[in-house]
Amino acid sequence: MTISRSKKVLLSVAIVITVATTAGFILVNQESRDFRFTKSIDIYISLMRELNAFYVDEIDAEKIVNKGIEAMLSSLDPYTVFYPEEDSGDLDFITTGKYGGFGSLIRKSGDYIVVTNVYKGFPADQNGIKPGDEMISIDGTSLKGVSSEKASDMLKGEPGTEAELVFRRNGTEFTKKLKRERISIPAVPYYGMIDSRTGYIRFTNFTQNCIAEVRSALIDLKEKQGAESLVLDLRNNPGGLVNEAVEIVNLFVKPGLEVVSTRGRAKQYDAVFRTNRNPVAPDMPVVVLINRGSASASEIVAGALQDFDRAIIVGERSFGKGLVQVARPLSYKAQVKITTAKYYIPSGRCIQAVDFSNPNEDGSVGVIPDSLIKTFSTGNGRPVKDGGGIIPDIVISTDMLTRFTSELYVQNMIFDYATEYFWTHPQPAVLDSLRLSDNDLARFKAFLVEKNFSYQTSSESALEELIATAREEKLYDDNSQALEQLRDLLSHSLDRDVAGQKAEMTELIESELAGRYFYDAGMIKYSLSRDSQVREAIKISADRDRYNSLLEGPAI
Repeated sequence: MTISRSKKVLLSVAIVITVATTAGFILVNQESRDFRFTKSIDIYISLMRELNAFYVDEIDAEKIVNKGIEAMLSSLDPYTVFYPEEDSGDLDFITTGKYGGFGSLIRKSGDYIVVTNVYKGFPADQNGIKPGDEMISIDGTSLKGVSSEKASDMLKGEPGTEAELVFRRNGTEFTKKLKRERISIPAVPYYGMIDSRTGYIRFTNFTQNCIAEVRSALIDLKEKQGAESLVLDLRNNPGGLVNEAVEIVNLFVKPGLEVVSTRGRAKQYDAVFRTNRNPVAPDMPVVVLINRGSASASEIVAGALQDFDRAIIVGERSFGKGLVQVARPLSYKAQVKITTAKYYIPSGRCIQAVDFSNPNEDGSVGVIPDSLIKTFSTGNGRPVKDGGGIIPDIVISTDMLTRFTSELYVQNMIFDYATEYFWTHPQPAVLDSLRLSDNDLARFKAFLVEKNFSYQTSSESALEELIATAREEKLYDDNSQALEQLRDLLSHSLDRDVAGQKAEMTELIESELAGRYFYDAGMIKYSLSRDSQVREAIKISADRDRYNSLLEGPAI
């Protein structure tokens, strides 16, 4: 079809007007966004200026601004976090697993601070500090009434600096002068053989260069200890650095594979991460353990190995954190850890479980609805889903504590009794010889009586609510005999609880003692033979036919 010259001119003008109008719309929209941003900042600064000049009392501007920043970021997601200069060490610890201190964990207990754990080989351990020791003061400043967060800040500092600490142990005070060191929390607190053929690695965090620890453990198990299969334990591993996750996957798969990609609004943070080394164990059967505490980089490892049909995943659905954070510098040495992208594992799925982008009217957020969850496929064609963490190939629930033993743990009865036991019993020759006698359990029961241990069962709590409601509705008097009779029937006794939960109670105490005598590695090793998820992992790795069938795709 031929178009006349005049029509061509009119068409050209129309196109120019359309493009110009569209460009103008985009420009106006952009200017509108920029204007709103500038306007909001200007209002905020003006407000601070007015408060500083005219508020009835003198204000702490820094405190108010920090609270405002925290409130602002909390409306986005829980992973975008502001770090003022004085807290920059916390961000360093998250990424590197290192900090300047003494190598101990603490918590508030009564008026003072109590040591709950010491890391082997660091200053606290070298100076004889033990779990259960109370911290009374640091450099002459009393810790009475001080929060554990504040005490932690006081204990941390530049490596090489010293602090004088006063402790109390079994009623006796003593003083120690400790020199701070660069504390590096091990990413692999324990590894070893759990039977004659199966190696085990407990992997707890994806900090800088954690791959070196995992690779070293894997090589030792494979080449020196004769491991033919591996259980990689990622339970309660909160994640960390993405590149370290890629390196872990690369231990088991060939180079050149895409492990994860990140995509967000700021294209500078879009990236594709591929394996680039020859694997250490390309053919070794692998079982990965996960639970609700496995998040972020842990989910990349578990999800990628599942998508590649390279490992069997056992345990519980993982946390579901498919978001990536980047640390950005701010003024005055402050920093912000900001969510910049979502990540996608080899099948193309994103496992983010919570939709922070579409909050409810009350500000709460919900999980990704089933209607939006999609099905993807592994390399062998096995179906896998997005939008809700990593779903294990074999689901094994965590062994739950009874209400009685849970209360023993929560009220620190297990911890406090272990402290008493530690100072009245010698070091066992080997971990396997650590066993509580009937006399030890009888002493624990007496200990509970001395400490006035008490708790309510769920049934008792529900009954008390029923009685309170009956009183409000004027129904108690007519039914008091039946209600009080029911109270007698449902009431628990310490004798019955201790006898009925003896095995579970004993296991908790012995586990705590394993940590006291043999550090974290001892506690982990003690738990392995009693762990139902570990036992299932051993069975799967030993049965090659079952292992291979679980990885096979659907029949065609």
